[in-house]
Amino acid sequence: MEKRLDHAFIVECGTGQHHAHTKAEGVDMVVKEGKSANGFPSGKSVLDETDRRLLAVLSADPRITAAELARRIGMSAPAARERLARLEQAGVIRGYRLDIDPAAIGLPVTAWVRIRPGPGQLPKIAELAARTPQISECHRISGEDCFLLKVHSPTIEGLETILDQFLIHGQTHSSFVVATPVPPRTPATG
Repeated sequence: MEKRLDHAFIVECGTGQHHAHTKAEGVDMVVKEGKSANGFPSGKSVLDETDRRLLAVLSADPRITAAELARRIGMSAPAARERLARLEQAGVIRGYRLDIDPAAIGLPVTAWVRIRPGPGQLPKIAELAARTPQISECHRISGEDCFLLKVHSPTIEGLETILDQFLIHGQTHSSFVVATPVPPRTPATG
């Protein structure tokens, strides 16, 4: 069964699931209906080869000009800007961030901290993590521990002070970062 909605087609599969097919200027994206836990459509978003090239070039150099980006992916600058805007609107590109070396700003100690909350403490840990500026990442995880935090500190003693704030809410387990052989990067598309 197929229904036309503006520039999208909704296709019902034999399983009763619906897929949205959009086609705009040679781009064919297929997205299953529904939302995953992170707010993106559940299922797989299919990017075409031009989208993949655009994301690879932009990942390598996020400050590239639109004209240079267009040249590298073989498009006109207006078409590249439009495609970029579409990827931003679709949530594929979530933002552009500044990458600062914590050691260069006086925070040379980095640790990954797992937290196992006490009964009823789950929301308090998330709130405390959000209020603590030395925490650059906070993830809900599966397993016995519920949170994984990336914490930066000027000293090991400073890290202890930060972690002491969490002890009233649960158990902490820390692993210090000794080296980073693979720095944060954008996952491969495809």
